[in-house]
Amino acid sequence: MEMEHINDNTIRVLLKSEDLMARGITFLDLLGNGKEIENFFYSILDEVDVDHEFKGNDAITFQVIPKPEGLELFISKNLSLEDMNPYEIYGDYFSQEEITKWLKTEDPERFDNLSQEEIVEGFQKEKSIEKEDEKEISTPVELQYVFELDSFETMIQLSTEICLENIRTNLYVMQDKYYLSVFFLEEMLTKHQIEDQLATVTEFANKSELTTDYLSEHGQLIMSEHAIELTREHFKF
Repeated sequence: MEMEHINDNTIRVLLKSEDLMARGITFLDLLGNGKEIENFFYSILDEVDVDHEFKGNDAITFQVIPKPEGLELFISKNLSLEDMNPYEIYGDYFSQEEITKWLKTEDPERFDNLSQEEIVEGFQKEKSIEKEDEKEISTPVELQYVFELDSFETMIQLSTEICLENIRTNLYVMQDKYYLSVFFLEEMLTKHQIEDQLATVTEFANKSELTTDYLSEHGQLIMSEHAIELTREHFKF
């Protein structure tokens, strides 16, 4: 049995005919009971996953492609036909014709009526769209917003009901009013993600014309860097 890591998410295993015989498995068995086949695949995973990188992962998939000398087994975590390009992942091991034939067998409803050129182009187009989304924000700078809160109770409610990612938040008080400044780490987020998170904050607070510099000079800083997390931790109901 031969094994190699293609990438962080996929292991390739070559099981030759003698490897199958040593485990008491035949090709006919692989066409039989689905549960037994699954157990066999997981037993192979136990053998090759020596660093336990895949163990306990709920999103394990097994892709099998017969070969003249045995079969190729591709074990992937957090990966499916919906979010990968098999021509890129398996292109070093199989021809486009072999991958196309496997795809049509694996998901006939999706691929059976498409030509090889259409399938290849479809995966390339999906990849291109993903790359364009990643490029929507290219300059690694922060986006800063300030929101005015009705009361500190509103801040508590905001902290317990929403969870924002890749941000820094400061809480100020000035003239008995509370202000939440939000710093989006732009290099970590797409434009759409920032818009979604802004919409979430505006459910609890109103956007203010004040700037963070003005609040730093004229207001009082109550919580720094992690205002939402600190409020959630210390004032949760």
